[in-house]
Parts: sequence; structure tokens; C-alpha cells
Amino acid sequence: MNIPLDSKTGPSMQEYYTETPCTWCDNCGDYGIWSATKQALVESGLHPWQVLLCFDVGCHGNGADKIQAYTFHGLHGRVIPFAAGAKLANPNIPVIAFGGDGASFSEGVGHLVHGIRSNYPMTFVLHNNGNYGLTTGQASALTIQDQPMNSSPNGIPERTLRSMDFVFSLEPTFVARTFSGDIPQMVEILKAALQHRGFAFIDILQTCPTYNKFATHQYLLERCKSVGEDHDTSDVKRARELAVDTSKSIATGILYQNENIPSFYEHLKPREGKKTTAVQEVERVDVSEWMWEFV
Repeated sequence: MNIPLDSKTGPSMQEYYTETPCTWCDNCGDYGIWSATKQALVESGLHPWQVLLCFDVGCHGNGADKIQAYTFHGLHGRVIPFAAGAKLANPNIPVIAFGGDGASFSEGVGHLVHGIRSNYPMTFVLHNNGNYGLTTGQASALTIQDQPMNSSPNGIPERTLRSMDFVFSLEPTFVARTFSGDIPQMVEILKAALQHRGFAFIDILQTCPTYNKFATHQYLLERCKSVGEDHDTSDVKRARELAVDTSKSIATGILYQNENIPSFYEHLKPREGKKTTAVQEVERVDVSEWMWEFV
């Protein structure tokens, strides 16, 4: 997509500043993602009024009022359909949705499935910290096996969901992975996702110093390895292999991208040839003549 610019002067980090204090725990990965998001928006030439940021419920969702922009704080697991609806109503506005691993792979997993399947033209950022942090560290569908958590001291009885294998099974058009301690890489991935034609899925491995004691900043720093510039992002088979095999290291960067698949909006026959957006077509209609049918 081509991002429109409505101002002769470029945006700045200061524009995204708000006096609302951050309430995340010290060393929480949300700080890094929050900073990278603002930097990516600025480097993409976007002012706060030119983007919509949608937040799910969770620790990350508390960032909805920590950034000066058009933001929406939704219901648990339901951020993707809202963000998709907003994007379809006004496709000229870049939309980023943020969700946690609990909401996105449990309560809202159906929305994630159809977000990828439908190839909605939006960016989805997964805050993947392996637990429900806001409700004091319960295990999520992505918590590793045999890991004691607050509500499951003996480890989870279910099998851990293989998230990346699951995502690739849905035939995505953009898959990237990074971690909350690598701001430069997050910035570059977010910028690329904003320009992607369809649904951009970004898995951000996030540190949770309070409840996640197994994927610490140091652990991720040592294991996360960039795929590098020579990686062929069009090779879906290789991308899936790299994403799934974390036995020795964790592959980060843009793993797969396909710009040849039309987005959901491009498949809408009623929108063909339209020069206006849905929000521009909204008008007042006098329905009084039909109201008498209900009297």
C-alpha cells in the first residue's frame, strides 16, 4: 500500500508523546515494543492522526493511552475483527492491531485464523510472553511444557500449541519474528509490515520479568538470530522450517512474504471501480416513512 502524507513537515517522536505514565513492570518487553512502534511510524512518515492503533486486553493493552494517536482498546481476543472492519471502512488509513498470546491463541484464535485466511490489509503484532501477564501469570496456549505457572504449579496438562507451524498452515502472506530487546529489528519489520499488501503477522517474543522466568531477556538475546539479508523470503517451505525449528536458535526477521496475493478488499466485487471509501459514502437517510411499519 502507498501511505498518504497530509503534511509538508515530517512526523517526530515528540508528536506521539503523552503525559500518561507507563505502568508496566520494570524491564517489561512492552517498553521496547512501544518505542519501536513509535519509531517505525515516524520513519514511515506517519503523523499520529494518520494511523489507527488497536489494542486487545492485556498488559500490552495498557499501552492504548501511552501513545498519542488514534487508539482503540477492545475486548479480550477480539481486536482483529475490529481492526479489520476499520481498515475495510477506510483503506487509506494504516491499521496496526496488538494482541497477546493468551487472547490471540485462546479466546481469539478464530479471529486470528480468519484474519490470516482473509488476508485483511492490516498489521497484527503478537505480544508473545508465554503467559497471561495482566491476570498474574496464568499459563497460555503458548506456555512451554513442564513450566510451573501460578495457576498450574505442575505445568500445563495440555500440549503447547505450535504457534508458528499453525500460522504457516493457514497460508499467510507475511510472517516475521523478532524479540522485544531488538528495537532496530522491530522497527524495520514494522515498517515493512505497514507497506505489505495484506495481513502482516509479526510474532514478537516478549520478556515478562515478573511471571515468565523461562524466556528472559538474556535467554532471548543469546538465542535469537537474524536470518540475514541473504534469506529468500519467497521460499515458504524454508521459512516454515526456520520458524518451527527452535532447537538450537530462534530465527528472527522477515521469514516469509508474498505480495502476489490480493488482499480481502481487492476481492470485494462491489468495491471495484469505487473512487471513494466506505466512510466517505456514509450519509444521513430519512427512515421515518418506514418506521410506521413498526407502530
